[in-house]
Amino acid sequence: MAVVFQWLVRLAAVLIVLSVMAIALVYYLASRSLPNYDAVVRVPGISDTIEIVRDNANVPHIFAATNADVFHGLGFAHAQDRLWQMMMLRRTAQGRLSELFGSATVDVDSFIRRLDIYRLAVQSVEVQDAETLTALKAYAAGVNARLDQINAQALGRGAPEMFLFNTALAPWRPADSLAVAKLMGLQLSGHMSEEVLRARVSLALDDPARLADILPDVPGPGVASLPEYASLVPGATPSFAALPDDPHPLSPFRPRGLAGASNAWAAAASRSASGGTLLANDPHLGFSAPAVWYLARLSLQSGAVIGGTIPGMPMVLTGRSENLGWGLTTAYVDDQDVLIEELNPENPSQYRTPDGFKDFESRASILQIKGEDPVTLTLRWSDNGPILPGSFRNLETVTPPGHVAALSWTVLSPSDTSVQSGLRLMMAQTVAEAISAAEGHIAPAQNLTLVDRSSIAMKTIGAVPRRDAAHQSQGRMPSLGWRSENRWQGRLAYQSNPGFVAPVGGILGNTNNKTIDRPFPNHVSFTWGDTQRVQRWRRLMQAREVHTRDSFIEAQLDTVSITARTLLPFMGSELWFTGEAAPAGTPERQRQRALALLAEWNGEMNEHWPEPLIYAAWLRALQDRLVRDELGPLADTLTHPEPLFIERVFRDIDGAAVWCDVRQSAPVETCADMARFALDDALVWINETWGSQLESLRWGDAHQATHDHQVLGEVPVLRNFVNIRQSTSGGDNTLQRGLTSGQGRNPFHNVHGAGYRGVYDFADPNSSVFVISTGQSGHFLSRHYDDLAQLWRRGEYIPMSLDEGLARAAAVGVTRLEPLR
Repeated sequence: MAVVFQWLVRLAAVLIVLSVMAIALVYYLASRSLPNYDAVVRVPGISDTIEIVRDNANVPHIFAATNADVFHGLGFAHAQDRLWQMMMLRRTAQGRLSELFGSATVDVDSFIRRLDIYRLAVQSVEVQDAETLTALKAYAAGVNARLDQINAQALGRGAPEMFLFNTALAPWRPADSLAVAKLMGLQLSGHMSEEVLRARVSLALDDPARLADILPDVPGPGVASLPEYASLVPGATPSFAALPDDPHPLSPFRPRGLAGASNAWAAAASRSASGGTLLANDPHLGFSAPAVWYLARLSLQSGAVIGGTIPGMPMVLTGRSENLGWGLTTAYVDDQDVLIEELNPENPSQYRTPDGFKDFESRASILQIKGEDPVTLTLRWSDNGPILPGSFRNLETVTPPGHVAALSWTVLSPSDTSVQSGLRLMMAQTVAEAISAAEGHIAPAQNLTLVDRSSIAMKTIGAVPRRDAAHQSQGRMPSLGWRSENRWQGRLAYQSNPGFVAPVGGILGNTNNKTIDRPFPNHVSFTWGDTQRVQRWRRLMQAREVHTRDSFIEAQLDTVSITARTLLPFMGSELWFTGEAAPAGTPERQRQRALALLAEWNGEMNEHWPEPLIYAAWLRALQDRLVRDELGPLADTLTHPEPLFIERVFRDIDGAAVWCDVRQSAPVETCADMARFALDDALVWINETWGSQLESLRWGDAHQATHDHQVLGEVPVLRNFVNIRQSTSGGDNTLQRGLTSGQGRNPFHNVHGAGYRGVYDFADPNSSVFVISTGQSGHFLSRHYDDLAQLWRRGEYIPMSLDEGLARAAAVGVTRLEPLR
């Protein structure tokens, strides 16, 4: 027995030693790709030495003799820190994810190829001006210099993920940067989803008037009534099924409600305590690790600029120079239309046009799939755009037999000069120059908020489609593609895009709210991204005669829900403090405890408090109660409560209180009944998920920010190293927006918000501050992988200074790129 025990001990010791060796080997291989920030690298194609000085937050400050060399340095820095992210963005745009990830990403690749994103990017290279081409080529050369260094010095293939998904890395090309820019358009456009949902709900409702309740228009005049979808597209039948809409983490197509948001506001010198203009900007995108954003400073010949870049693109998208600050918010321009094309029953390779049947433009595309046989796709285009698969965004539910759906979309331009426009914007010195520089921006449409030393402005940039006044659906639902009045007729003039320069009140801003009220077809959009945050923003801006950098930060971090303050009095109007005290342990007693907590609550979505969770669960259950009997499983597509709908119902606007009555039941339920039933539903869910002690609940436990690795985030063990999870305040409708997932086991996970925050004060520009939601590095073994995450969570920032001495004094490393002679 002793001998057996000795051998077991020896075997265990051997296993432990082998395990330690294996872990050490994995660590060694993975750590080889950690960049050396103090290296001297000799590279071809640069005119003189390039210095990449990294401050203590690992923000690169790039110094060089020419603009081309600066962009070369940015490409090198991006590839040092975010190589895997850049390669995935390129593969996504090319429709080649399945070569690495197999069948899991076939749907993503299939749709991307049908849009032909990468070929359009290649075509767009030809229309860039000489200066832009120089920047694109220099940036690509910088990326490729890093690839050459990795290969020459065996630097762990550039990123630890490369060991798990080994593939050859093709050199970076100018078209790759343009393709990444187009991918941003895919992430920030959601009108197609709205069109399809509006059509589906129209088919499902018995009373068409109720469509204005559940999918309400933003209050304000100028919206004409619409026909039923069944009359627009004969043959379309109701489909109540809630088809899956849970995209792969690498998919650029976001579920409805997650297509883009942002905040930006500015104050003129007359409204600033310091006497200088102010600008705050926090663009909202889906969270990931690493973050979408990457901070950088570029010392251009026109002056240094600093702010948020996106790896793969050679420009600062939101930031400042010494004289100009700029910020972006999603403009919600209606830049997508779904057109229903009728197939020729005698020849399905043809479709109907105003002039008769015409052949589709088509070609074959071979999709390589890891571990499986290749799939050949037939890509087709009509005059209106690419033909989409019926499985995408539930299109099959609104497409009659014998028809297919095409997509018209501004991002599908083969002459896209958006990057060219962005490069010119960085070099502008005044608001007027910036507005002029942005004229070439095509997509995605954005509201550009600007400040210079003396003025402020906001301009909607991007192509706005020109539609016929007789358009059948006004672009709000799919329409017949062979009718000429439904087809786009070019784009509106840039001068007609909404713009506001030097407002009398000295304050302007945008929270994705409705910016202009013009009748169709000059309307810009019927669908806007916000009706709630703007109310809180207006109160905060008007509460002070003058503002400071700190008051702008305070507004950016504000977590008061104006929605809760508005809706709770309606929801609880007949429930507050009614009846006798219920016995302990009963549902009635639990309801009374919840109502007592909410009665004393000020609407602040504080991560440490229980009230936000009770409120959020109640509101979610209430909307589901109201719509479930009318829409059935289709109600599952309404993942986030619509405040205007709830308010219309409880105010009984145009008879909207009819939603409170359950059609299938004999009694006539009131809105107070539905509120009580929904509160009980919410408390049952809370009890099952978080426990019955309401006072000990924490909103932050449910509202965790999910900065997850898009590929390794669900891998056991590894996810503990690559995912960044944080308890957070805020909610769907707070200025510090933390949009919830709205589905699955964790419907209140914070999945979409401000990955970048910046506040710029032009009385003292170097006192400006910014931060991103994770860290600068995409390498999970780097200390800079998550070092900014806790600052971001706590509402703290890092200096946004153009002081070269300050950057050098606190440098964690200086990379020198020397010409290869």
